[in-house]
Amino acid sequence: MDHLNSSNYCAGFLTFYTANLTASYTETRNELTTVPASLIMFILTGLFFTLNLFSGISGVSAILDPKVRLFLSSVLSLFLPVMSYLFSEAKNIGGLGSESSTITGLSPRARLILTWMLLVEILRRKVDEIRVRGYLSTIQRAGRVVWLGSLVFFNINVVGQKALFSILWILCVTRLLQRIVFTEVEKRSYAHGKNPGLINSYMAQMLQDHKHHHQRLGDHEVIQGGHEMLKRCKYIVMGEEKLVKKVTAYGYELNAITPSDSIITVGKVWELAESDRLFTVFDQNQRLRRLCLSFALFKLLRRRFEHLPAVTSAEEEARDSRDLILKGLHGSGESTAEALFQVMNDEVNFLCEYNHSVAPVVLASPFFLLVNYFLIHVAVFGFCLMAIILCGNGDVRFTLETLSSVSIFQAGISRVGICFLKQAAVWPSAVFVALDFFITIILLIIFFYEEIWEFFIFLLSNWFMVSLLCNYMTKPQWRESLIFTHAFRFLMLLRSKTRNTNLHLKQFSVLDLSWPPISTLPATLSLKVKTALVPNNLKQSIMEYMVEHDHGTNHYTPLTNGKSALRRNNLFGQLSWACNSNSVAEVALTWHIATCLLEVECPTRRAEEASPWKVAMRLSKYCAYLVLFHPELLPDNQENLELIPEDISEELKNILGSWDYYFSSRQSRVKKIMESIRGGDTTTETTTGWTEIQVEATGKGDQNKVVTSGAKLGKLLMNEANSSNLETVWKVLADVWTELIIYIAVSSDKERVKDVLVHGDELVTLLWVLTMHTGISSC
Repeated sequence: MDHLNSSNYCAGFLTFYTANLTASYTETRNELTTVPASLIMFILTGLFFTLNLFSGISGVSAILDPKVRLFLSSVLSLFLPVMSYLFSEAKNIGGLGSESSTITGLSPRARLILTWMLLVEILRRKVDEIRVRGYLSTIQRAGRVVWLGSLVFFNINVVGQKALFSILWILCVTRLLQRIVFTEVEKRSYAHGKNPGLINSYMAQMLQDHKHHHQRLGDHEVIQGGHEMLKRCKYIVMGEEKLVKKVTAYGYELNAITPSDSIITVGKVWELAESDRLFTVFDQNQRLRRLCLSFALFKLLRRRFEHLPAVTSAEEEARDSRDLILKGLHGSGESTAEALFQVMNDEVNFLCEYNHSVAPVVLASPFFLLVNYFLIHVAVFGFCLMAIILCGNGDVRFTLETLSSVSIFQAGISRVGICFLKQAAVWPSAVFVALDFFITIILLIIFFYEEIWEFFIFLLSNWFMVSLLCNYMTKPQWRESLIFTHAFRFLMLLRSKTRNTNLHLKQFSVLDLSWPPISTLPATLSLKVKTALVPNNLKQSIMEYMVEHDHGTNHYTPLTNGKSALRRNNLFGQLSWACNSNSVAEVALTWHIATCLLEVECPTRRAEEASPWKVAMRLSKYCAYLVLFHPELLPDNQENLELIPEDISEELKNILGSWDYYFSSRQSRVKKIMESIRGGDTTTETTTGWTEIQVEATGKGDQNKVVTSGAKLGKLLMNEANSSNLETVWKVLADVWTELIIYIAVSSDKERVKDVLVHGDELVTLLWVLTMHTGISSC
């Protein structure tokens, strides 16, 4: 009986409350306005739902890929004109019942479309950068909000409905005002928009004082160690806006930093660890201290992208940064490299979020948290209450009664959804109405999800953590507060559970290439691109090479595309031909093929997996991934790089045959590749014991020889591995690959790197930042 009553209720509800809405689907003359609107919203809701779902799963990040943002922005730019036209058509058609025609003058279908337009406008901020470059986007957004306001206030007559739509419009206005405030604060603040020029002037003054200090002391000052160097570091973390004395023609005249002022430097952070017991407890692994160092280095790096005139000697600044990074972070063993890469990774994340953030983490501070996430909601509630009062001409009770009499609220949202689902099987029109209903509900869910998720992104961001720590240093009362202690401990626990600090490398092997279009797909869409952790011995190898390349050391060696590594291992005469190409991509692929062939033909023992084998293999497959999926990061001609995947595929197909090219295993591929070079080789023994294969060096225009040259190089390496020591061969390869990846980072164009900085976990971007700070260059 209850089931029967429920079915009768649902049938009655759909008949009585949604007659006008379903009529738009049953009437053939209305198909051109109803079906496109539902289809557009279905696709758009799916995009928003997927975007929010995967951005939540992928990690706590305020970054949205610029390509995704560009696509969604393009789609949304067409949304308002199209939906406005459909709204106009739905309004002109009107409803079949008395409610639409005599009370509101607006059909239920038109009200539904207007609801979608308002909700999508609220959700647009997900695809808008916080850092606005100019006022064009703000003006466009203001125009959309004004247009939506005119649709609300000139088309809705029922008091309750007008109050409901007014609340949605107020949320749109709130988003617009927030964006304007964010833009103005970011642009006018010395801590944000004007920061690069201020830091530029500060570094000039700091290095000048540093130079005079050393001239007075001469050779009597001895740095006791990395810890002491960090305690003396005067790189600014926060508070630099208080230094400005006046603006000059060449920058800013600044006040001097004193130990007692509220300007936070890297040195003051390190000194705090010795004087504050609570901070020492929170920062036992020095994670917070290194985060502050990353923030200070990020401010130095920002100047590289702002095209500011140089006011300091690049060599002096590079020497100072090199000493701080390579010597100041010096510890012992692999922990040194781990700390170095952690600092670089955090710095790149700061830079990525500054350029591509869709959440206001750049402005993070306890004060901003209070205003933007608490007080603003109080203000919005006040405006919504005012709208309710105005819509009812002061009669709040009447407004709320008419608002509750809206069909969907009167019946209950959950009950309406159940009714739609039950009747969809027996009433075809209910299928379309149910689709519209659930689209609206999903949009509302996405709205609340975004609000909550943005709050947690802000709370767990590195920006807020640095600001919180700096406020802790400048406000002694915080150190005695139990509330702050427990809140900070809880925040640290959340960060440890949600933030993944491990570095990963994309891994791709040319030997697995079986279909040319796979190389043209984005790496995130290709199932063939795997991910592997960056091993600690790889980090240590890169750091040791950086120290070795320091111009101030006696064992300095020039940085090349692998030739210096061969010369250091006394193999320049035997293997230098593999580095003779002017194309970095060709050199990388030649050594990559040789490395992969050696891995298959001369497998290592399990005990050797922590040896140079892992360094060589990880870097080899990572460089192949860069060539095929991120060629813009290589210094080669981009048009030439576009041809490389097709040329390699063609050569592999000629060597393997069509069937094996598409369907053979890696072992079978390696066997056929090695057989292809055994016929015409001429080998001689060298005085070093290496077997020399007479090959024609790869060069310009010989891209179709890359696989063959790599196979011949691999044969050379195999002969040596079989005749002497496999570990020695892998050590040579590890040295070559370490030098080659640093060479690629050094040679990368600044603007190209900036475009891919959104991929903050890319090893090559971390190395690029490191080489920029330390002044390392090729040759």
